[in-house]
Amino acid sequence: MQICDIRITKQPLDTEGLRFSRTEGAVIDFFGVVRTIENERMIDGIEYEAFEAMAQRQLSLIADEARDRYGLVSVIIHHRIGFVRAGEASLFVRVSARHRGAAFEGSSQIIERLKQAVPIWKHPVYANVQIA
Repeated sequence: MQICDIRITKQPLDTEGLRFSRTEGAVIDFFGVVRTIENERMIDGIEYEAFEAMAQRQLSLIADEARDRYGLVSVIIHHRIGFVRAGEASLFVRVSARHRGAAFEGSSQIIERLKQAVPIWKHPVYANVQIA
């Protein structure tokens, strides 16, 4: 059974209930975390905005494409919008496959395609601190 779970949310990313399967030998989890420095300046966080309906659709297409191309069994993509503080995750991607090569390649492709094609924009919120 192939599974795709795509979510655009303003809530913190929750991976608490995720479990492993007995049939997939490889599970790749990727968290995109907001760094404290953006464009060589300190930031408090990033304000993400999205064209939500289009972003949801593009993420679904990307997940389906990677699932079909790499034989992934499941794909989860959750992306936060709104303000995300430095040190918090703005993106969570989980893929599972029978073998590690497919899982690594599929996960990498999803993240690259997401950056290229999904209408989610980031706006750094700069801190009032100078970097020495």
